Amino acid sequence: MTIFSKIIDGEIPCHRVYEDEHVLAFLDIGPLSRGHTLLIPKMPAATMAELSDDAAAAMGRVLPRLCRAVMAATGCTAYNLLQNNGAAAHQEVMHVHVHIIPKHDDGTGLDLTWRPDTLDDAQSLATAIANAM
Repeated sequence: MTIFSKIIDGEIPCHRVYEDEHVLAFLDIGPLSRGHTLLIPKMPAATMAELSDDAAAAMGRVLPRLCRAVMAATGCTAYNLLQNNGAAAHQEVMHVHVHIIPKHDDGTGLDLTWRPDTLDDAQSLATAIANAM
């Protein structure tokens, strides 16, 4: 059982901003910026690949409205969505969650360094992914 399961079950309090039968959104207790919000499915799944289509669709339906609400409440005009899968990808709580991290004029928010690489085998990789679908 993860901390998010305990939050869903009401064992641990949170600052809820949205809830329905499929998802829960609440403020992050260690925010990177004002308004940093988490969206989680109520279905227990460690990674996005383990999530059911229905649970993923429920998250997708709520996410745009939640982003607009965070922007309206905080006054930010930009934000990052962050969703990590697995410990090697910096996931700390093994329950699917999406971070909505407002980027404010004071520089608070997510700080990224993007290091693009080359794509040498594009067609064979695209084919392999398409075949795995």
